[in-house]
This record gives sequence, structure tokens and C-alpha cells, in this order.
Amino acid sequence: MGEPIDEAKDDKPIGIKVIEYIKNATLSYTTFQTIVLLVTFFSYTTYHLARKTTSVIKSALDPSSDVGSKLVPFQYNYLHKPIGNRNSMDSTTSGWAPFNGSDGTELLGYLDVAFLSFYALGQYFSGQLGDRTNLRVLLTVGMLGTGLFTASFGFGYWLNIHNFYYYLVVQMLAGLFQSTGWPSVVAVVGNWFGKSKRGLIMGVWNAHTSVGNITGSLIASNLLQFGWGWSLLVPGLIIAFMGIVVFLLLPVSPSSVGVHGDDDEDNSKFSEKETWTEPLVGVETGVETDVGERAVGFIEAWKIPGVAIYAFCLFFAKLVAYTFLYWLPFYISYTEIGGEYLSSETSGNLSTLFDIGGVVGGILAGYISDHLNARAITAASFAYASIPALFLYRSYGYINIYVNAILMFIAGVFVNGPYALITTAVSADLGTHSSLRGHSRALATVTAIIDGTGSIGAAIGPLLTSYISATSWTAVFTMLMASAFVAGLLLTKLVVAEITAKIDLSRMLRTTDTAVPV
Repeated sequence: MGEPIDEAKDDKPIGIKVIEYIKNATLSYTTFQTIVLLVTFFSYTTYHLARKTTSVIKSALDPSSDVGSKLVPFQYNYLHKPIGNRNSMDSTTSGWAPFNGSDGTELLGYLDVAFLSFYALGQYFSGQLGDRTNLRVLLTVGMLGTGLFTASFGFGYWLNIHNFYYYLVVQMLAGLFQSTGWPSVVAVVGNWFGKSKRGLIMGVWNAHTSVGNITGSLIASNLLQFGWGWSLLVPGLIIAFMGIVVFLLLPVSPSSVGVHGDDDEDNSKFSEKETWTEPLVGVETGVETDVGERAVGFIEAWKIPGVAIYAFCLFFAKLVAYTFLYWLPFYISYTEIGGEYLSSETSGNLSTLFDIGGVVGGILAGYISDHLNARAITAASFAYASIPALFLYRSYGYINIYVNAILMFIAGVFVNGPYALITTAVSADLGTHSSLRGHSRALATVTAIIDGTGSIGAAIGPLLTSYISATSWTAVFTMLMASAFVAGLLLTKLVVAEITAKIDLSRMLRTTDTAVPV
């Protein structure tokens, strides 16, 4: 099970102490919750801001004049309308060696898989580390390291570095430091908020992913005109600055700052409802008892009912989401839309609509799952709905920029819905599952297992895309639709269990009603 941990009772960040000194009063529990939501929101926004930049600079590193003939000469959409050849485009850049050669697209794919592989593997270790160390310090180190290596990639522009292995190693280290982020922020939010309306709260909070992608796209796209190095240096400085803010302001848990809330009352109010939620993953729920905080082991965390199923589901869901994250601007710039090709800057800006749809999808999935008290049903429904959404975007996105934007937004809603729900509310639910019997030190580990496994899929998707797109983007979309189908299929057991539980509950309530004398 792991050794018990005595969390420091006075671990108030310096910034919090200053605020309380100025106010001459201790901050309330609600104020601490607000600070937690805001600081973690903006911290993870900067994680994605830094992560998004490499997708935007792809078209600058791998120019159209060299890869156009390779990517699109004989491609057709599902209606058999020619996509066109981008060789006719005016190239504004000669690219950057070694990425401007015939194997440039594959080399960029290697960078993606290197980053995401180290990100995925790093999460398994970061989760265990997060449950055993100070999450504020871990998060700060991760953000400073991410800023350093994001900027280091950009330094290659000014230092005139053309060695592929330099960029490969930088991406590996960037992925390793980025792996500290998600387990840490989810664990901190889980420490401060109970299960009441967790899906909606974390669905809104999870907008940081899309806000970061949008901001990263806009910053990187608009800085390209000054040189692609700026598109990496500025985001690197931003996340490093936010890392300092985290160190100064983020309270890790109520006990670490000596405050107490009314979460127990809130949880008890929903206890009856939750007795019909946790059995869906195979465990009879009971009232959690505080028997001390203890870090749960890696293998033990895998055995928590539902963790493995959701982890493998996220493998396929994140494969789809991250293929869009890394390749959507590139895809747009190499696809004829309304009879013309868009510039790298315009493509990057247009791709933000996918992330705006992702914000809506995350909030919608969280609200629906709370309202129905059915996480698996909601996640599976969104996964299946993403299949026709992807088909329509591929088939009709070429018509004009407005149709492309609308269909891209819709695809973003359904692709990011299950991804957002599983990585937030579901992870937090399972990290505080009743089978742990009050051992709350599983939040970071469970979150890391689920998101880490998903990140392996996120690494494979962009890598496969770098190869498949050279033959046909239609084949890429077929792969994405198949992945979405498998993601929904993996949840079948939990969906059936949720439906069965709801039927049993309905029968029990009807029996109770008829037994009451008039």
C-alpha cells in the first residue's frame, strides 16, 4: 500500500501569507477554492500553450514546395472530389534543415512521438511522485523545466542548429517535464472539491486545455512572421513565469494550510446517489472513513475498479484528440478550401475553432454526466457521435472556409467531450473511490495512469499520421473514426452496468412508492 505520509500542517505558499498579512485575516475555505481553480486553470493553460506551438511551426519547418507533391497529388475526399496539389502555392519559406527534405514530415512525426512517449512514461512516475511529495513544488519544477526546453527548441533558430538529434533530445526532455502537470493539477483540485457536481465544475475548469491550445495557436501563428524561434521562445517564457506564480500562490490541500470546509456535508448529501454510481465499476460503496492518508502503490491503483477500462478507452480517445492537436494546422494548410490554400498563419488561427468546440464539449459532457449520474454512458455517446462528425468534416470541409469552420467546431465538441470527461471527473472519482477506504493519496497516481495510458495513444496517433498522410488524408480520418469507435466500444461493460443500475434503482423507487399507505 505504501508508507503513510504526514502532510505538513503549515505549508502556506509565500504569496498566501502575504495576502493574509495585508488583509490581517485568514482566507476562507471558499477563497482558497477560488485561488486553486484560477491558479491550476492558468497553469495548465500554459502547459498546452507551450505544447501547441510545435504543431503551428510544422509548416514553416517543412515547406510546401518540398512536401506538397508528397502529401496531396492523388488524394480524394469521400465524395471523390479532388483535393488538389499544393505545388501551385507560393512558398514564403525555404524551410529549416533537416526538416525541409523529402523525409521532413517523418522527422516531424518522430519529434511528436518522442515528446509524447516521454510525456506518457513520465506520467507514471510523476503520479507516484505527486502522491508522495509536495505537489506545488513538483508542479513548479515541471513548469520551469517545460519553459526551459520549449525555449531551447526555439534557440535552434538563432543558433542556426540543423542537427535533428538536438531537437529530438529537447522534445524528450520537454515531454518529461510536462508529465508533471496533469497528475498534479487534478490531484490539487480533487483535494479541494468533493464529488458534488464534479463533472460540471471540472468540465468548465478543463477549458484550460482548449484555451491553452487556442492561445498557443494564436501566439505561435502571429509570431511566425518574425521567425519560427519566437513562436517557441515566448510560450516558454510564459509557462516559466506561471510556474513562479504557482510556487507563490497554490495551496495544495485544506490540511496543508490549516482550513476546513463543509465537504463532508456536501458528500453526504449525495451519498445515496453515489451508491448507484460506484457499483458500476464493480465495487459496493460504503461510507468512507478517515483511517489516515497513505500513498497507493502503482499496481494497486491499476486494480481500482474502472481504472484499466477508462485508461484504455482514453488511449483511443486521446489518439484522436492529439492527432488534431499536432496535425490540424498542417492539414488545413495543405487542403484546398474554397478553391485556394490558406497560409500557415491563417491555418493556425482557423484551427482554434476545433479547440473552441472542445471547450463546449468538455462542459457539455460534464453537465450531462452529472445530470444523468452516468459517466460511461456520456463518454461512450460522445465517442460514437464523433464518428459522423469526423466524416462530415473530411467530406465537406473543402467547400469553403465557413463550412470548414462549422464542421471543425462540431468535431471539436464530440472529440474532446469524452477526452475531457475521462481525464478530469472520472479520474478524480476513481482517485477517491470507496475501495481505497479513505486513503486519499491515490489521486495523482490514478490520474497519471489514466492520462499516461491515453498519452501513449496520443504518441501513436501523430506518428501514424506522419506516415499515412503521405499517401492519403482520407486514410488518416478512417484511422481516427476507427479509434473513436473502439473508444466507445471499450466502455460497453460500464454502460450496461450503468443502465442496469438505473433500472434497478427505478424499480426500487417504484416498490417503495407503492408500499407507502395512502
